[in-house]
Amino acid sequence: MLDDRKLQVLRAIVSDYVSSQEPVGSKALVERHNLGVSPATVRNDMAVLEDEGYITQPHTSAGRIPTDKGYRLFIDRLAGVKPLSPAERRAISTFLSGALDLDDVVGRTVRLLAQVTRQVAIVQYPVLSSASVRHVELVSLGGDRVLVIMISSTGKVDQRPVEVPGITEDELAQLRGILNAALAGTSLADAAAALGTLDDQLPPPLSAAGTQVSSALLEILGTSTSTRVVVGGVPNLTRFGAEFETTVKPVLEALEEQVVLLKLLGEAATPGDVTVRVGHENPYRELQTTSLVASAYGSDGDIWASLGVVGPTRMDYPSTMASVRAVARYVGRFLAEG
Repeated sequence: MLDDRKLQVLRAIVSDYVSSQEPVGSKALVERHNLGVSPATVRNDMAVLEDEGYITQPHTSAGRIPTDKGYRLFIDRLAGVKPLSPAERRAISTFLSGALDLDDVVGRTVRLLAQVTRQVAIVQYPVLSSASVRHVELVSLGGDRVLVIMISSTGKVDQRPVEVPGITEDELAQLRGILNAALAGTSLADAAAALGTLDDQLPPPLSAAGTQVSSALLEILGTSTSTRVVVGGVPNLTRFGAEFETTVKPVLEALEEQVVLLKLLGEAATPGDVTVRVGHENPYRELQTTSLVASAYGSDGDIWASLGVVGPTRMDYPSTMASVRAVARYVGRFLAEG
């Protein structure tokens, strides 16, 4: 175990390296931080930290930089995730408040995360166990084509075109009424079950049309948005210059793999908690030059999905963790209220 002074030296090295992007020397630490000891003492502490694997010397005669192990200890010893300022909280709330539907919420969230953290943001679409069918609409497109539209309680709108030969406007209106009477207000799972028995309730003139429309609605209900991940802020990777020049391509390729991102985000299982994976803690070799900061979002113990950011291990962890946690909380609250 490191004593408090060595931990203080490590915190100072991490802080200076994140802000300056340059290896940190003992003289600079003494000048910039109130360590209360001489440069010689700091050098001795740095030697211990290096022997223990918390810092390393990238070049001869250079200062030191943190290792993955050093970042991990720094993160584990944070007193807590710092709160955002009132201005930052207002900015997040305002950014999300104008969202029109679920797609807009997810799009705004990924842009917001990328902006406030200056990292690559990843947001998984939520699965709302409490979501229900708000309304079903059938719109004639002319000829035999009908557009089947389902609107959920979250504001999400899905649609499918179907071929319904010979249906009249009156029959379309009648079928619309039957569908809404059976489905409106029911959970998505119950709606799928209700559709399975709907054919038996339809009068003969609507039977064929009902089968086509029911198939389209079942397809909509069976589309799992939980397997969708939206990525934003990829240009932020270019801010990290030479250290990323040889690794940007594999990172980008990994970010394009939805399965990889879903597994990464799967670690963040509890709303309010922040999960951090540093460098080689990542099971994916292409992402071992990066760190992931993630959190689940949900409401009243109901976990809907996860969100987070990916960036180089040399990131401002306290601010990034605070931003990720705050955005997750606001998104969960916004969807719960919607």
